[in-house]
Amino acid sequence: MNNPTNDIAGFRLTEHTWMTELGNWIDAISPDGRRAGALLFDPKIIGLPGVRERVVQAVMTDQRLVLSGMTGLIPVADVVAAGDQVWLLTGQAVSPTLADVLAGGPVDPAGAASALVETAHTLIALHTAGVTHGSVHPGTVVITAEGVALLSERGLTDAIRGQVSPPERDAAGWAALARGLAASSSSVAPGAAQAGPSGPDAPQAGASQAAQLFERVAAMAGTLGLAAARNTLLSEQSALPGGGISREGLVQAARGRSAFAQPRAYVQPPALPRDEGDIVTLLHVPDRAARPLQFGPGISTQVQRPETTAERIWRSGRDEASTVHRPGGKRTRASRARRWRTIWATAVFAAIMAGAMLAWFKLGNTTELAVQSIDVVAPKKTQGCNSKVVITGKVITNGAPGEITFEWRKNLDKEVVKGSLRTNSDQTSYTLPLRWSLSGKSNVKATATLRILTPGPVRTDKASFTYKC
Repeated sequence: MNNPTNDIAGFRLTEHTWMTELGNWIDAISPDGRRAGALLFDPKIIGLPGVRERVVQAVMTDQRLVLSGMTGLIPVADVVAAGDQVWLLTGQAVSPTLADVLAGGPVDPAGAASALVETAHTLIALHTAGVTHGSVHPGTVVITAEGVALLSERGLTDAIRGQVSPPERDAAGWAALARGLAASSSSVAPGAAQAGPSGPDAPQAGASQAAQLFERVAAMAGTLGLAAARNTLLSEQSALPGGGISREGLVQAARGRSAFAQPRAYVQPPALPRDEGDIVTLLHVPDRAARPLQFGPGISTQVQRPETTAERIWRSGRDEASTVHRPGGKRTRASRARRWRTIWATAVFAAIMAGAMLAWFKLGNTTELAVQSIDVVAPKKTQGCNSKVVITGKVITNGAPGEITFEWRKNLDKEVVKGSLRTNSDQTSYTLPLRWSLSGKSNVKATATLRILTPGPVRTDKASFTYKC
């Protein structure tokens, strides 16, 4: 099912997207105007037997943890199904990640220590609650506009693989995170000299001490546990440049990598509601007033969910019948009022169902956008020095309106060029050009790869040319 309005369940999608093991993450704006995120699961993964149900259970566990007061997790607002697509919607921005920040350059040691302390604290809280994260790495650590480190995708990798990771896996992931930040701190001062704190090499010496501290707590996490590693960071923070843990450097690095990490200059207006077709929530989560779980003989452990319209109408009608037909009783004004409320609710419910059936029939007659083929063409002639080459991707569709999202990848660098294209109902052929500038003396084979991400399934084609200078 394509999403022609760039909305999903009231969340407005932006053009900033990136691929992960789970699917396609997209920066989004929530219905009340806050920065948020949307994950479109890979249909090849979410469609496997039992995966959708396990993902829903993982999210419901997260929501119960957040309701109980746990911090440090990216809160999940909902999981919805739109046709064959399954979306996870968050109530907090999911970019930039620590991986994004590291890609922009070395991380300030004081900020790196802050991220390590906060992620360790969250993992310890999860383990205390009897659950694990399962996939701790720089791509699942989100840095907020205030420099706070939050964990995303908790339990999703395990849900997809049908497994439950032990706490030791989280500790190993955190230790790898610490070692990566140690390497980043070392790159701030390559070949740091061991000078006194007031000498010209003091910053280099401080960065070297921070790297050694991070390596030590990484080893400690695997032997003594995350709590010991976190406490060591807190007790020895004087070894960091500046003499303590600080988020300032991390805040600046995050703002340099994502527009969603910038301070907000104004209040974002909420998105206006739009008709997005048949979108269904997959969650039945208790509200804050729901009773806690109780255990014991004869007591159900099932989480109480809100009563549906049909259940409420049925219960109201049942209560009304017991009131009217009670022996010796007579119909009161209150009972007549309940009866009219029941009739009115039944009429409204019937109207809603009729509208839903009409919408279903209309949607059933709407052709969804589908990509039938793609073809990538590159120049056959050898390109000379300082060339500007145009690679052409031709996409053939079934002629339905919608949106195509795509990305270009080059084999000579890590740049990924992302884009989207609106399709029309009266056109089946579209051209996606890639402009590639090459310079310097070299004799290489340059290859450009086009990937059509949506509508699925993912399609790929590539073409090559020779650059000789």
